[in-house]
Amino acid sequence: MNEPETERNPLLMGNRPRTGRQALGKAAWIAIWFLYLIGPVGQLLDGGIPLAHEVLGWAGLVAFIGGYFALLFRQLLHLPQSGPAVLSAVVALGALAATLSLTLGPNWLVLFTFVNVAAAVVLPFAQARWAIPAGTTMVIAIGLRSPDIAAYLFAYALPCLAAGFTMLGVQHLIRTTKQLREAREEVARLAANDERLRLARDLHDLLGHSLSLITLKSELAGRMLPDRPEDAARQVADIERVSRQALIDVREAVTDYRRPQLAVELAGARAALRTAGVALTVDPALEREHRGLAADEEGALAWALREAVTNVVRHSGARRCELLLTEEWEADERHYLRLSVLDDGAGPPRAQHDGNGLSGLRERLALADGRLETGPAPRTHGFALHAYVPLLAPTSTNPTTSTDASTPSPPPTPCTPPPPKSQNVAIAGTNNSP
Repeated sequence: MNEPETERNPLLMGNRPRTGRQALGKAAWIAIWFLYLIGPVGQLLDGGIPLAHEVLGWAGLVAFIGGYFALLFRQLLHLPQSGPAVLSAVVALGALAATLSLTLGPNWLVLFTFVNVAAAVVLPFAQARWAIPAGTTMVIAIGLRSPDIAAYLFAYALPCLAAGFTMLGVQHLIRTTKQLREAREEVARLAANDERLRLARDLHDLLGHSLSLITLKSELAGRMLPDRPEDAARQVADIERVSRQALIDVREAVTDYRRPQLAVELAGARAALRTAGVALTVDPALEREHRGLAADEEGALAWALREAVTNVVRHSGARRCELLLTEEWEADERHYLRLSVLDDGAGPPRAQHDGNGLSGLRERLALADGRLETGPAPRTHGFALHAYVPLLAPTSTNPTTSTDASTPSPPPTPCTPPPPKSQNVAIAGTNNSP
């Protein structure tokens, strides 16, 4: 698990604790619910019961808590557990709770709440859905034996039933989350494989012909030596030319492979923010194509969007995020496209220097002749990131050409003689020379 996920899920629900601190946090979360035992513990501390019952109460309470912790922690640590052994342990907890309740009084009926929770956590759904009503039925059956609590027996039975089925729903949610996480990892793995296959196809298409030609010309040059060195030199020159072109093609392919696209990053931003629970507002301009936006500039904006959304998810603690795309004219009449990412989180960091991500993003934008601006968001006092890249002027008809076409050419000057044929031949030869 990566660090951002740990920060957003401090209880690590559905995940195995990896450090002692995480295990302690899980234990503390479980121990909070032992406040329900204040009734039985208070009865034991107040006295007024026979010594044998007091010893039985303390021993049974320690055994119950130990068994409850053992069951839950084996489940939380994902340790292997056999089905019959787990079912027997839950039945043993129920039997211990029934014994203590019948012997020491109705205050001990709260133990069945823990029995139902343990059944929901460690038993399969098919068994847990029957074990929880069974535990609640035992609470009612034992409680009816005590006329003192018959009037408010629901105060014991209802929490017992609700806690069991609530935890059953939580377990279903945890299993679903695990399946979604595994599916997401599988999708990412398949996407990476698809990209590798695409790159492999591109490299094969680019290099297959070039390498075959290099091999053929190398064999031909070898046959020409030593009798025809001039022809062999020409073949070697062709080999050099083909290899240089192949190198250029490979570099272009890798550059296109690594360059992100704005539409792809926008889809990734939607998914990341939705997963983090951040409400997203997208400017419709981001959905459209922009004339004059070159590939390098689009790649720089895509990197900016990726880095900004990563910061919103990891560091801001925001609940809302807004993406804007506007065209700006600077004082020097340069035309820029500005991407703005605004959130309502914690705002700019107190440190005056950029982190590694923003520093790298600033360098990327500078390479595209753009710039990066950061600061507080105007309305929410959160964090605002503005990335600027230049827009190329749209191509238009050359005015010189149109003027030449509309203006009639001046008549030839009669005093200027035409050039002789020898000059024409010389000029033509000069223009065609390499």
